Amino acid sequence: MKLYEIIIKPLSGFGTPLKGDTIFGHFCWQAAYDNSLLNGGLNKWIACYEERPFAVFSSAWPRIEDSGNFFYALKRPDIPLSRIFQQQVVERKKRFEELKENKKKKWMLVDHKLSLALDSAEYLKDGDLSKKAFNQATVDTKRIMQGESRQNFHVGFEQQHNTINRLTMTTGEGMFAPFTESAYSYYPETELAVFVLLDEDATDIERVRSAFERIGQFGFGRDASTGLGQFELGDGDEIPLPSNESPNACYALAPTVPEQHQFSDAYFTPFVRFGKHGDRLAKSDNPFKNPVVMADEGAVFVPKGRDTFDKPYIGRAVLNVSLSLPQTVVQGYTPYIPFRLEINT
Repeated sequence: MKLYEIIIKPLSGFGTPLKGDTIFGHFCWQAAYDNSLLNGGLNKWIACYEERPFAVFSSAWPRIEDSGNFFYALKRPDIPLSRIFQQQVVERKKRFEELKENKKKKWMLVDHKLSLALDSAEYLKDGDLSKKAFNQATVDTKRIMQGESRQNFHVGFEQQHNTINRLTMTTGEGMFAPFTESAYSYYPETELAVFVLLDEDATDIERVRSAFERIGQFGFGRDASTGLGQFELGDGDEIPLPSNESPNACYALAPTVPEQHQFSDAYFTPFVRFGKHGDRLAKSDNPFKNPVVMADEGAVFVPKGRDTFDKPYIGRAVLNVSLSLPQTVVQGYTPYIPFRLEINT
C-alpha cells in the first residue's frame, strides 16, 4: 500500500468530527454511486475488506507552516504525562502547577516526515496552536482575528433548528419546539491533512480526490443539508511511509479496533461509535448501527512482535454492525506512526 496526503480547506463549520472511520464511510457511499472509483466496484472490495483493506483513512489533522517548514499538529499521545514531561521541580505546589499546565498541552507537532520522538516533540496548548495558525494567515484574516477576544483553534457554536406546524404555520411545543445542536468551526484558513493508505489494485489517489471533492461540495456529516461540513481540496501527493530505526510502539492516527493478542501494552482513550447510516439509509426502518468500542486517535500500542511493523496499518475490520445493510463494515484500521517508547521495567 502507498501513503498519500489529502489537504482539506474547511469552508463552513462541522457537525461531525473528521475522524477516519467516518471519512471511510463517506468514501464508501461515493463508491456505491460511482462504480468507477474502485476497480470492480464497491461490493468486490467490501467482501475482502477483512483480509485486505482497499483504503485506510486517518482522521484530519491541522497542517501548520512555521518558518518555511510544514508541521502536523497531532493529538498528544494517550500515555501518562510522566512519560512525556519530565518534572524537575521539587516543591509540591510548583510541581502541581507545572502538571496542570502540561495537561493543557493537547497538541503535538511532528515534522513533514511524520517522525515522532516524544522527548524532542513540541507540545502546544490550544491557544499556542491558534497563534501559529494566525501567523500563517493572510493579512485580511489577521486584521479580523486581532479583534477577537478568544482565539481558540476549535470554536463550538449552537446551530438553530425549527420545525414548522403546517396547521398553525409557526413553531410550537413537542415535535414543533425549536431546538439547537452543537457544531464547531476551525480557525480561519486552516488546512487539514488526511492521510490515506491505498491498495493500488483497487484505486488511485486521483479517484479518491474526486470522491473527496464531491463530499466537500455536498457536505460532510450531520446537517450537511443546512450548510455544515463543506470544504475544498488543496494540494496533496504521495508521501513516504513514516519510519523509525528502532520502533517498539505505534501511534494511531485514527480511531481503531486493535487486533486481539497482538499487543503487550496499550494506552488509549475509549471511544464508542454510535454509528448511523447516511444517505438513503438514513430514513430506513432501522438506520442505527450497533455501537462499536474503539481506541480513539492518539492511542499508543506496544506490539509483542516485530512483524507488526511489516504492515503500514494496525487494527481490524468490524462486521455485523447493521440490520439494514448486513454487508456494512466499520473501519477499525488506522495508519500509524512507528516510534520509540521507553519501556519502564
